[in-house]
Amino acid sequence: MITVNQEVIAEADIFAEMQYHPASSKRQAMVDAAQSLIISTLLRQQAHKSGYVEVEDDIAIEQLLSQQVDVPTANSIECQSYYQQNPERFFSSPLLEVRHILLACPPDDAQGRIDANDSAKALITQLQNGESFAKLSQTFSACSTKDSGGLLGQVSKGQTVPELERVLMKLPIGLHLHPLETRYGIHIVEVLERIDGQQLPFVAVQQRIADYLNEKVRRKAVAQYIHQLVATAEIEGFDFNIEASPLMQ
Repeated sequence: MITVNQEVIAEADIFAEMQYHPASSKRQAMVDAAQSLIISTLLRQQAHKSGYVEVEDDIAIEQLLSQQVDVPTANSIECQSYYQQNPERFFSSPLLEVRHILLACPPDDAQGRIDANDSAKALITQLQNGESFAKLSQTFSACSTKDSGGLLGQVSKGQTVPELERVLMKLPIGLHLHPLETRYGIHIVEVLERIDGQQLPFVAVQQRIADYLNEKVRRKAVAQYIHQLVATAEIEGFDFNIEASPLMQ
């Protein structure tokens, strides 16, 4: 049994909380769930001590943190420094004109995936030998784009599944000579046109940087505040390793 300043955290509540803490083992999920409940209990208790008793707990905790956690805001110099140190983070998305052929196969059909991959390699060889992409798309593709020659149109980040996007955004113009695998099956891809991303000016991303830095500082300040609550609380039935807790990162 876990108690936090004499308040009991029921085992049933820990089991219910586990669904929000996926982990490599059931034990680790239980530990993470217990830590989360201990922290939320401490914050709620402190909020009530501070007089926030006539509102819902989540609102009370937010009011508590806004009052008792001092969070400095990033200034223009700090934002400019972050921009200069991380230029690769501030590029517009590449814009690609793409066509593809999809050989559909469920992700759990291992043999089907092997067969589809072999078929895709054979089709790529035909394309290298001058076969019409539109013709092969019309014949073999399981995507509705087969009626338009496999054209996906202009594609930028966020417009296709992540596993395809990771490769697609790096491809040069031309037929990609290796099949690409996604949750939908095996793809043959050709980039018809590519417009690379451009460095965004500081003024265009200054607010985004400020929001990121402010949130980073806020998370650290809240973690320090929680650390103080844990250090002064009476917690029984649980060895709270506050420094190692992922909730404090």
